[in-house]
Amino acid sequence: MNQIISSLLETDLYKFSMGQAIYHQFSDYKTTWTFKCRNEDVFFTAEMVEEIKRQIGLYCTLRFSEEELDYLNSIKWIKGSYVDFLRLWEPRYEDFVIGTDDTCGLTIETRGTWLNTSFYEIPTLAIVNEVYFRMAHDYSKLLESFKVRLKDKISALQSGKYFIGSFSEFGIRRRLSSEAQELAVKSLRDSKLGASVFAGTSNVYLARKLGIKPVGTMAHEWIMCVGQGNHKHNPAYSNWYALNAWVNEYGVLNGTALTDTITTECFLRDFRLTFATLFSGVRHDSGDPIAWGERMLEHYAKLGIDPSSKTLLFSDSLDFARATEICRHFSGRCRIAFGIGTYIANDTDVRPLNIVMKTTLCNGMDVAKISDVPGKGMCKNQDYVDYLQRCIDWRMNHSETL
Repeated sequence: MNQIISSLLETDLYKFSMGQAIYHQFSDYKTTWTFKCRNEDVFFTAEMVEEIKRQIGLYCTLRFSEEELDYLNSIKWIKGSYVDFLRLWEPRYEDFVIGTDDTCGLTIETRGTWLNTSFYEIPTLAIVNEVYFRMAHDYSKLLESFKVRLKDKISALQSGKYFIGSFSEFGIRRRLSSEAQELAVKSLRDSKLGASVFAGTSNVYLARKLGIKPVGTMAHEWIMCVGQGNHKHNPAYSNWYALNAWVNEYGVLNGTALTDTITTECFLRDFRLTFATLFSGVRHDSGDPIAWGERMLEHYAKLGIDPSSKTLLFSDSLDFARATEICRHFSGRCRIAFGIGTYIANDTDVRPLNIVMKTTLCNGMDVAKISDVPGKGMCKNQDYVDYLQRCIDWRMNHSETL
């Protein structure tokens, strides 16, 4: 099999935005990340595991080129000190522990500094996906079905069947293959899409290659590690610590806040006037998107902020039909954007993998996510999850509300 990850730029943009803030503020933090396959009917054979190991080994031989570093340096919020660090940075195969001791046949953990392990998540998931679909199925048939469905999607946008305003492609971690993702992004870039606008991709490598905008700000790991990785912090205030550190790094730049790491209601206790003013918008990633959007607009209004000046970014398991429904509901009331992943990058006749890599330890401590719906967390220690929930409950029942 050809090398799957061919450039260190081949990751989501938010790995660089978080990476820069980690480098400047949390360079001594250490994390453990754990892989999980949520599909109960998927099994990785020994041959697949060996190919995954080989592909990760090839990834670990990559280095940033000067042309790639110049591209990163051209992004407004990336600082020269971080570019200089990336010039020296290299992935370490020694940080990976890959085995077969799981019902799905594959285990992966990465351990080391947060600077390193954060970068491993997206390439690892992209490698696992592509190896699986090339080895478990007839890849050529999958690609043909992918092309047919992609053409139908574009036609539906052009005809006005779907109207989703501004949207970006977020599919690298669960894509069918690098070939399929590039085909989808290039086709969307080159097509007239009616009243909808293709705004960019989270894949920095493709953004550079195809001359489109790279998109992305922060992920759950940022709130989990900044908020829970310091033993002195009350984890119910994870959002405040994370948002404050982000503002210290970026000021008013690069500001879309993720709301659901320890529930949106708890997030809103910290998303007061200063943060709500400095951040250009918020991102939805779990729970009912309509109810969430209404809650956010209500929150902005209570703060005296014009909701029409803020962006609601939706990114949770979207397809064009659901995005159209959301877009119509909020039309004219605020700015709307969508990040759409698997539906664009891995829509075939075979059900896509539901695989994740999550931070499970930070500085030797358990960390956890308690999102707006159950089942998205991956903490190994239920006692810690219970403790975190008690901290959140106490705060919600005893602290001041708006």
